[in-house]
Amino acid sequence: MEIALSEARRAAEAGEVPVGAVLTDAAGVVLAVAGNRTEAGQDPAAHAEMLVLTAARAARGGKYLADCTLTVTLEPCAMCAGAIAAFRVGRVVFGAYDPKSGGVEHGPRVFSHATTHHKPEVIGGVREADCAALLSDFFAGFRDA
Repeated sequence: MEIALSEARRAAEAGEVPVGAVLTDAAGVVLAVAGNRTEAGQDPAAHAEMLVLTAARAARGGKYLADCTLTVTLEPCAMCAGAIAAFRVGRVVFGAYDPKSGGVEHGPRVFSHATTHHKPEVIGGVREADCAALLSDFFAGFRDA
């Protein structure tokens, strides 16, 4: 999670919503890291999760990431949860819960549907306070401005 937090901090410094992600293989080898880049590329799909999934798959070859763990600072949204299922990621670890836009434990709960083809192991709340504080501090800057 420390690597994901570092990526989230970098994203915040670049004016992006501070979400960071890292994808590791079964041996713990880092395959890809990224922070959000939606503002930089004016791309609403450039979430940290999407960036690491596509980068890792490209670097590794093959279609799926079944032996991998995606660690992200914020509960993935429905778009990212759908991509996680499509890439068949084995495990998702996230920090802060997202009652407003989350798609795993909140909202559409993508992995809980019978029609979802792949359901990863999900571990939420890892370093939740640190991840949530990063987001709160970022958005407080907008309220204070």
